[in-house]
This record gives sequence, structure tokens and C-alpha cells, in this order.
Amino acid sequence: MKILDSPITIPELKEFGQSIFGDMVKAVVDVEQNIIALYADLHSDLEALLIEEGSKQENLWGINLYPDAEADDFIEFDSMINLRPLQGNRSRGVDSADMRKAIIEVVDKWITR
Repeated sequence: MKILDSPITIPELKEFGQSIFGDMVKAVVDVEQNIIALYADLHSDLEALLIEEGSKQENLWGINLYPDAEADDFIEFDSMINLRPLQGNRSRGVDSADMRKAIIEVVDKWITR
């Protein structure tokens, strides 16, 4: 597990990801602190790591990254940690277009495509 402290490239993302899921990398984004954690078997492990480092759970969103995919298919908004009825998110996805946009901005900050 790693919280990025400098941007990485797609080949770097792919290299690290192959050891866990092959063509997919699980990630959790903190939209408040504009940080991202990568490389774990479960989104909940990355969520716990970020919370230990001071993130608030309501700002954390789980995604899957596909390094070999084209632009719109690069990010998949799907994680059990996204189920938040009290925040108005009633699915494993990210129901708010504004929140999806904020997540994409954080990913683009840390992963050079």
C-alpha cells in the first residue's frame, strides 16, 4: 500500500499493479486533501491507511484504475466503501457527477497519462 507523494506514469502504475490484480489497480482518493492511495487487495485497506494518516472517511472514495484502458474506461467508480446512504450515495459507484469530477481531478494530479 502506498500514498503517493509524487506523480507516477501509467507504466509505473501498471508495473506495481500487475503483482496484485494484473490489469487493474485499486485506489482510494481523498477529495479534500487531494491525495491518492494505491496498491492493496481491498479498498477498505487503503481507506484505513488514509484515515490513519488523518483523512476523514466522508472524503474517501474507492475506484479501480485500468492502466491499459482508453480515456473514459481508465477509471471505474466501483467500491463497497462508496455505499453511503447518509451522504446520499446509495450505490457502489459515485452517484454525484460533481464528486466524480473531483475524483478525476485528483487522479489526473497524481497519474500522468
